[in-house]
Amino acid sequence: MLNWAYPLGWPEGLAAIIFFLLYLGYALRTRRLAAPLGQRGWALGWKLVLRVAYVGLLGAALLGPAYGITQRPVRTEGKDVWLLVDLSRSMDAGDVAPSRLQKVKQELTTLVSRFQADRLGLIVFGGEAYVQCPLTYDQAALQLFLNTLQTSLVPAASTDLATPLELVLQRLESSQSGTAEARPRAVAIVLVTDGEDFGENLEPTTRILARSGTRVFPMGVGTAEGSRIPQASGRGYLRDARGREAITRLVPAPLRRLAEQTGGQYFELTDRRNEFPLLLNALNRLEGQAEQVRTVSVADNRYRYPLVLALLLVLLDVVVTVKVIRP
Repeated sequence: MLNWAYPLGWPEGLAAIIFFLLYLGYALRTRRLAAPLGQRGWALGWKLVLRVAYVGLLGAALLGPAYGITQRPVRTEGKDVWLLVDLSRSMDAGDVAPSRLQKVKQELTTLVSRFQADRLGLIVFGGEAYVQCPLTYDQAALQLFLNTLQTSLVPAASTDLATPLELVLQRLESSQSGTAEARPRAVAIVLVTDGEDFGENLEPTTRILARSGTRVFPMGVGTAEGSRIPQASGRGYLRDARGREAITRLVPAPLRRLAEQTGGQYFELTDRRNEFPLLLNALNRLEGQAEQVRTVSVADNRYRYPLVLALLLVLLDVVVTVKVIRP
């Protein structure tokens, strides 16, 4: 069954109309010049058939006629990118408009759409960490999970940066113990948080990540001046143990250390600076690992046949000359 690699659209139709209009103008001009000499210029007729034929064949070649099925080897190459998103109450702060979390969701939506050849997963955390979406190529599913992110998804507790990183390590160990993949894939972690860490020492987890070759790219969200944290009810702001309004500030120091020790890079999202584009570039530069070669069935594009025939007709048109008007 004959199929086409590209559908016939308005550019092709427009090109055909322009060709016929130009040729019609050429024919009318030739006839007008031949009339005073008592000639009609009909010698142009067979050239018209020839030119219509090779223009049509060139158009067919561009559309890619496919007939039959052929087997082709495909080497897949990619990386795994884990998105770790802080959902502690401080992410509702408004020092990054409209709020830290809302701005992060917008930027992550763009990030996900740029990595179609890679697997992406989503982990949310506060005091504890949960896999919201396992590694997947399904961008639509991941986008759906991103749209539903809110601080109420995790229990209210002090932020512990070690818990999501340890969860990634557990996933890495379980995937390496299986036999589904021929070779281990490159792994990158995007840690989106304000940097406030109330957990235990992060150094042991960092050392394990560095030994495994996993690079961490922290994205610090917030400002040094900080902001108040709105109540979940929307009425008033959270208060500390002394009864004063709690202020949350960006703490970049532990995030910079984490990036340096794992071979990653630190970025910031503040009220004045958005370094998400730089993060995208850094992830793009991270080379994926080649996996096994797979054989896939694809339609056999036979554009060469109409193309060769069209070129032969063009050559014939150039070589064979016709006297349209004889003196």
